[in-house]
Amino acid sequence: MEQLEIWLIKLTDGDEAAMLGLHIMLIVFAIVVFNFVVRRVLLHFSKSASADDTPLEQSLVAAARQPLFALAWVVGISFAGQVVQAQTDAAILAFVHPARIVGVIACLSWFMVRFIGNAKAVIVSRRLARGQEVDNTTAEAIAQLLRIAVMIATFLTILQSLGFSIEGVLAFGGIGGIAIGFAAKDLLANFFGSLMIYFDRPFAVGDWIRSPEKQIEGTVEAIGWRLTRIRTFDKRPLYVPNSVFTSITVENPSRMSHRRINETIGVRYDDLGEVAGIVEDIRAMLRAHQGIDQNQSTIVNFVQFNESSLDIMIYTFTITTAAVEFHTIKQDVLLKIADIIARHGAEIAFPTRVNYLAHLPPPVAGQAPAVSTALPDA
Repeated sequence: MEQLEIWLIKLTDGDEAAMLGLHIMLIVFAIVVFNFVVRRVLLHFSKSASADDTPLEQSLVAAARQPLFALAWVVGISFAGQVVQAQTDAAILAFVHPARIVGVIACLSWFMVRFIGNAKAVIVSRRLARGQEVDNTTAEAIAQLLRIAVMIATFLTILQSLGFSIEGVLAFGGIGGIAIGFAAKDLLANFFGSLMIYFDRPFAVGDWIRSPEKQIEGTVEAIGWRLTRIRTFDKRPLYVPNSVFTSITVENPSRMSHRRINETIGVRYDDLGEVAGIVEDIRAMLRAHQGIDQNQSTIVNFVQFNESSLDIMIYTFTITTAAVEFHTIKQDVLLKIADIIARHGAEIAFPTRVNYLAHLPPPVAGQAPAVSTALPDA
């Protein structure tokens, strides 16, 4: 121990460069030790985290890892720069202190951005695990707004720390905002259109939407700040500016409660006496069908004497909203209706026309008999 003290005194008296190098080495060693300890502590917290921990605790631990390492290096390197500046009086090292402030603020901002993303992911995953409904679109919108707020606060804090007047920056930003607003009005319109989508929630990612006004139809894949990406049913991507949704009507079939069967089936005029029985049997079949919602309106009535058929209206709703299952139920209903009509000895009508010809006059002597050229219409 005494020899070490003697060696340090010699370095102090005779070799300032060696002493400076020793200080820097000690600082770097302290940074490495600090990062090692932090890594082990965070690893311990991560392993000991249980399902009972709140999303806040889990998100804090996950978000703090990398920013803490970066913060240790920023503080350590800036301290080493101050040591070198005290020994050498180098003018370039006068920027060490402002750089350290910027670095610390940037690390804190990085931590907040990571914390917001991790908290959103943990909350969404926990709600899904519990079987609760999750609106991913709204969750992502809130996370994006919080990130933007953190970025703006970071920018203003850095300017204030470097000696700039925030009031002047805000005043300049107001004047510049007017100019930017005129130059990028379409971009701003798309931005506010995205806010309308996020807060009004006419649709979300994964919904099937359509708009007859703009011939838009498909599944929503992503909602950005400027564009919404829709995958059409022929698998082509469709990119729609968000401002469009502020001026058109959007239908969201994904949120339908039921699917409707609305058919008109005609039988022949020759089967007029069987129409009442056919209607009653169809109504009884629908009431007993497991795929039909009995709490919704079910209408089966003879409604019209058509040109070549007696029309029976079938109006009912299925329980399912899935397209494949709906068409399976509809097929079953239509085949059963055909069986009912056949059981009554009737037939489903198709377009026909009957021509009635008057009695032809007797042939005149010396002339060929008149021949009708009328043909039945198929």
